[in-house]
Amino acid sequence: MPLWWWVIDVLVVVVAALILLLGGLLFRRWWLARSGVTFEMSVNRSAGPHASGWLLGMAVYGETELAWFRAFSFSLRPRYRFIRGDVLIDGRREPVGNEVHAIHAGHLIVETQNASGVQQFAMSANALTGLLSWLESSPPGQRVNNVL
Repeated sequence: MPLWWWVIDVLVVVVAALILLLGGLLFRRWWLARSGVTFEMSVNRSAGPHASGWLLGMAVYGETELAWFRAFSFSLRPRYRFIRGDVLIDGRREPVGNEVHAIHAGHLIVETQNASGVQQFAMSANALTGLLSWLESSPPGQRVNNVL
């Protein structure tokens, strides 16, 4: 068998693997979107304006928690869970410096306090409005208005 046949075989296998990986990521995103309202949200465990530490992902609203999933993962389990009554939001700001390249275009950054240790969220202005509304609309008997 000539060498060029081996090269073609390897290229076909690599392209097929890439198509399967991309298909798997798209299927996972579709599967997660079926479970509720989703939106793009990046998280950072570090505080302050710097580009390192940002993880791209998507969040899914639940009744009592916000589940966050990494963008480039095959896991169907959330990486972080934010309980409605335990999330505090403290102001918003525009990304500065290299942060502009570390998160999605047009996203705002908000400082947060929660049990998971995540210090910052990045999301669109519309998603932030939805998150604040979701945090304030907890059922009777729970702590509400956890916006600093």
